[in-house]
Amino acid sequence: MALRKKKPESRQPPISVVTGGAGFLGSHLVDLLLLRGHQVIAIDNLVTGSVDNIAHLAGNGAFRFIQQDVTDFLFLKEAVDYVWHFASPASPIDYLELPIQTLKVGSLGTHKALGLAKDKGARFLLASTSEVYGDPLIHPQREDYWGNVNPIGPRGCYDEAKRFAEALTMAYHRQHGLMTRIVRIFNTYGPRMRLKDGRVVPAFIAQALEGRALTVFGDGSQTRSFCYCTDLVEGIYRLMMSGESEPVNIGNPAEMTVAEFAREVIRLTGSRSRIVFEPLPQDDPRQRRPDIGRAKKLLGWAPTVDLAIGLEKTIDYFGGRVSGKAKEKSASGKKTRAKSKKISFSD
Repeated sequence: MALRKKKPESRQPPISVVTGGAGFLGSHLVDLLLLRGHQVIAIDNLVTGSVDNIAHLAGNGAFRFIQQDVTDFLFLKEAVDYVWHFASPASPIDYLELPIQTLKVGSLGTHKALGLAKDKGARFLLASTSEVYGDPLIHPQREDYWGNVNPIGPRGCYDEAKRFAEALTMAYHRQHGLMTRIVRIFNTYGPRMRLKDGRVVPAFIAQALEGRALTVFGDGSQTRSFCYCTDLVEGIYRLMMSGESEPVNIGNPAEMTVAEFAREVIRLTGSRSRIVFEPLPQDDPRQRRPDIGRAKKLLGWAPTVDLAIGLEKTIDYFGGRVSGKAKEKSASGKKTRAKSKKISFSD
């Protein structure tokens, strides 16, 4: 094993680099790090991220944004204490339209981010995904489960990119003695999700607010669990600050069917939308629920935000992003047939 590079003496404040820092989760992590006293450098090529997610940080002297593709060489003059690698398309619409870019950011991007951490003697955290479990044959999913993944299916570009990223992260840990962390993120929701990113939460909320039918694929009996974004980034922060190098699930173990979730969205929005059913997309998991026993034991973490409260905050966020005309339709109960669109029930 190569000698671990000596870590610089502790500085105040610590310096964190967040790749994908203008994305949904990356931007929430940036907020938490700033709140905890970090100086933050966010790197994002804005292919799926948005400056709107970090616009509130303009003028903050502790924050800097660099627009760059993480698959390119990452050069920073300053010392770095932590590297948080969140860069990746994460919605099915994105990685189905950008399969090669998704594979590149999971492989080349992870390699570049690990190289930065190694060069700076920084601690590294990989934002992995529950998608590494594929369509699981055990339930709930524990970290020692190796998964049931179709490597050549339409979701394979994302699933295998993350599985490779995990393998590369552990290789750096074993070969170079790099301090690494791996978080497997389960379905997460909250403000700053893109309205039309193809995931179930924004899709259902938008359909309900616009008075359109909520499109459920399959018979709606497939199950999911939903973790609010602030709960998730708190768990991720604790993992980075822990001494655990093996993967840890972070998500909400409260399970419900997709049909139940659709009805809850309709209730909370006060919509008169109905539910329609369409064929299930290829390789869509039947069940997805984390076993968070390790997170509880190692990190003292468990989600605290109730689904109804989290959804109300998310609905308020999306409420300002649907057209006034669509809102009027919803209020009057006018219904429109939802377009057939592949909505994912994964993270």
